[in-house]
Amino acid sequence: MRQIAALPYRTEGLAIDAPVSILLVTSRESGRWVIPKGNPPPHLAAHNAASLEAEEEAGVRGLVCPTPLGSYRYRKKRSNGASLMVDVDVFPLSVSAELVSWKEESQRERRWFTLAEAADAVDEPDLRDLIRSFGQSEFRAATQRSNILTAVAQKSKVNHMFAWFQRLLPKTGNFFEMFEAHAVTVAAGADALARLVQDGNRDHIREVIEREHDADEIIRQMLRTVRETFLTPFDRSAITALIGAMDDAIDEMQATVLAIDLYEVTGFEQEMKDMAAIVIDAARLTAEAMPLLRDVGRNGKRLHELTERLVRMESHADEIHRAGLKRAFKELGPTDPLKFSVQREVYKHLERIVDAFEDVANEIDGIVIDHS
Repeated sequence: MRQIAALPYRTEGLAIDAPVSILLVTSRESGRWVIPKGNPPPHLAAHNAASLEAEEEAGVRGLVCPTPLGSYRYRKKRSNGASLMVDVDVFPLSVSAELVSWKEESQRERRWFTLAEAADAVDEPDLRDLIRSFGQSEFRAATQRSNILTAVAQKSKVNHMFAWFQRLLPKTGNFFEMFEAHAVTVAAGADALARLVQDGNRDHIREVIEREHDADEIIRQMLRTVRETFLTPFDRSAITALIGAMDDAIDEMQATVLAIDLYEVTGFEQEMKDMAAIVIDAARLTAEAMPLLRDVGRNGKRLHELTERLVRMESHADEIHRAGLKRAFKELGPTDPLKFSVQREVYKHLERIVDAFEDVANEIDGIVIDHS
């Protein structure tokens, strides 16, 4: 058997190390803590079915990423006495609204947990590992304590005297802080874009534009620091390429909302919402990756996991983009070519945002190859 499940999450603030909370519900039969799950209806895409389960079982709504986080297995007992293994595909759901009343509120309890608490609360070992892998705060804590000069000395196998000499060289610049600040800005822009696609509130357009301006200021500071700094943690071209790819992502977010504003788009197709959900999850992964760059040698494996997921998400976004365009052409091409052109423009910009995140993944992989 195969089922689908949602992993409802929220981030407590916009800081790079902001804690992530997971929403669990109790099982109707045993009262143990689980994530919302069920059998996918034949007429619904798997991630949309997971979103429906989250609304019915946990009373939450939000954008669900069409690319599954992974899967876990558990044994289900049937009413006829049979015991069957069930594989469950898990889809991250960024919670934007908690309902006051919902379908199964009288049958279940819901509660927000920290990542660590949620992992400990569930019974299935595979699900426990999935939750722990969702946002590894222990990596962030370790990287915040790292010293780049010590890392360079260890990587180069230099002695303590040379490490001391490095301290006399010009400062290495606050590159990591700028990477992380830019990632926070990208994540905030993605969140505003997702809310625009979800609820249509035009205030989110201005919000994305303001975040893009913030990102521009950060990249100007980064480029100036690259020029003025003698000793950099990575090759200068790698630094500028990485932050450039991140900046391309938020530039395309701005281009998307400007197109939405220009053409006065008020309704969004399901494929557009799916692509926006991929954007918000890609931004989350990028924000997690940035602090790990402080110690590439130690965090190379986790960085590769994150970039691999970003690449998979970009491939999935391409499929959604093609499906959305095909449906729009069939429904609008013969009767309303102007509306079709507007939808095609929105799809184009959404695809470019995800493409930029794939470029971010490729740049991170290049750094990992060179420095791990």
